[in-house]
Amino acid sequence: MLRTQVQFTEEQHRRLRAFARQRGVSVAEAVRISVSHLLDGDVPDRQELYARAAGLIGSMEDRDGATDLASHHDDYLDEAYQ
Repeated sequence: MLRTQVQFTEEQHRRLRAFARQRGVSVAEAVRISVSHLLDGDVPDRQELYARAAGLIGSMEDRDGATDLASHHDDYLDEAYQ
């Protein structure tokens, strides 16, 4: 293995340590896992994320068949809490 020095923001370091701790691996192993996913193309690019999100528009219904949740969510919440 090659040794490389990398600098992270405090937030990135905190999140990286939490990620490693949850998986029971070292921070170095967590970085290797993350880099492998990125290089293998397992991480979608912004265009793919937008395409996925656009594909969801209008595809969701609540259990009562309402399709206007996005535009009337306040009304439905108000109704639910009364």
